Amino acid sequence: MSAPLFLVESLPSGDFLTLDGPEGHHAATVQRLRAGEELLLADGRGGIATAVVTAVGRGRLDVAVGSRRYVPAPAPRLVVAQGIAKGDRGELAVQAMTEVGVDEIVPWAAARSVAQWRGDRGARARDKWVATAREAAKQARRPWLPVIAGDPDESTGAVARRLSAAAAPLVLHEEAELRLATVELPTGGDVVLVVGPEGGIDRTELSVFEEAGARPVRLGESVLRTSTAGVAALAVLSARLGRW
Repeated sequence: MSAPLFLVESLPSGDFLTLDGPEGHHAATVQRLRAGEELLLADGRGGIATAVVTAVGRGRLDVAVGSRRYVPAPAPRLVVAQGIAKGDRGELAVQAMTEVGVDEIVPWAAARSVAQWRGDRGARARDKWVATAREAAKQARRPWLPVIAGDPDESTGAVARRLSAAAAPLVLHEEAELRLATVELPTGGDVVLVVGPEGGIDRTELSVFEEAGARPVRLGESVLRTSTAGVAALAVLSARLGRW
């Protein structure tokens, strides 16, 4: 099994570090790491270091820091505008998309989104997406944390502006004729992919996105749930871009 990864604000400059706080608690109390075991430290911005546990305290670890390296950000970036879904489907989508390599997730307030992120409720919902992405990135040993956009969400107009600036603006749609597996992909910039909520993307929204330059694409004959469509699309894109 590969060494577990823990997030720090910045990589240590010295040879030793005390890992405390929530990460130290998780390492010492939940994962029960012991002296001599290896782990990884990451800053979520490409920096990563190896370390070995030298001592274990109550909710903390002392570690000896080994090699350090920097992993460049992937190019092109994979950005998914995810229609806000009810219940835990949005969080499930965020978790799985983070594990397969999404670089940015945009919570999209679609016309057919049953759940509405308003006021404090919206802020709490977005915070859950941030926490979900953080934990999924650790599980996947990712050196880069995905960005969760929105304040707390983004409108159809804001998503359209992202599409107009993208190197590859795409919208998943079950009636599209073009398959994602065959669409031309760039070598840089952003690949922005729109995924609708449970009720799908309505005609007005699709027209707005097409006017912004987006191309409707499909995965296959099956219509996937909002919590799995983005994950499946990212798998196709990751394979085609050489990430996998």
